[in-house]
Amino acid sequence: MVPLPKTLVLPDGTLIPGSVRRRCSISALGRLSNRPRTAVVLSGGEGVRLRPITSDLPKGLVKVGGKPLLQWVVEWLKANGVSNIVMGVAYLKEQIIDFFGDGARFGVKIQYSVHTVAGGTGEGFRLAISRYVDDQTFFALNGDQITDVRLKSMLARHVKSDALSTIAVIHPRLPFGLVKVDEHDYCRGFLEKPILKDLNISTGIYVFEHDILKHFPQTGDVERTAFPKLSKIGKVAAFRHRGSFITINSLRELEDAEKQLRSKTN
Repeated sequence: MVPLPKTLVLPDGTLIPGSVRRRCSISALGRLSNRPRTAVVLSGGEGVRLRPITSDLPKGLVKVGGKPLLQWVVEWLKANGVSNIVMGVAYLKEQIIDFFGDGARFGVKIQYSVHTVAGGTGEGFRLAISRYVDDQTFFALNGDQITDVRLKSMLARHVKSDALSTIAVIHPRLPFGLVKVDEHDYCRGFLEKPILKDLNISTGIYVFEHDILKHFPQTGDVERTAFPKLSKIGKVAAFRHRGSFITINSLRELEDAEKQLRSKTN
């Protein structure tokens, strides 16, 4: 057997240490007919709304509740039985690679797929899947949420459908209070940050069938391209999540997340 080089040089010049690299891709583990053990996690965005924190730190390494956001994701995946992770990285990718390494200290195996920031989730998912995933069914997500979604339950919903993707959805909580105003312009009641039970938002957590790959754009976000087209032909299912979901996309959300996590530990 020819020994692997100590350092891999990616086409864009990125250096990945030999301890991180694995020539044997996840596809070599074979297709899984029961419960998927593979997840593609994207953490490549610039996190513009989190600046100045993200000026020199990738969003995935921004600390919330005492540890990096992406660490919450990795630990949650492991707790849900996912042991193989393909991490799509772009912005300040070297810091993420250095922090997580090959994933051994977190009890998982991690491989890295480099994409461009401008390529969006379409390029990120497309490259990561085509490079490293051969499983017919697997999980995929944007790595910026802290949640207690049960992937086993989500998968059970998915297998009952003929969809190419199942999206975990949740009722959103309005960040502002509502005021009830009558026809005479008098205030008749107040609702503080209500949950909008008639609406659903995407958590950014998905189950994918490998065939969805051919529907992904070269560049652009799958949420604005592939999903709307597939939903029109009944190929996108929904899994209703009624538990915890915290997303961090802005400084305000980061502050709110700290408060929520602090209240859960006290």
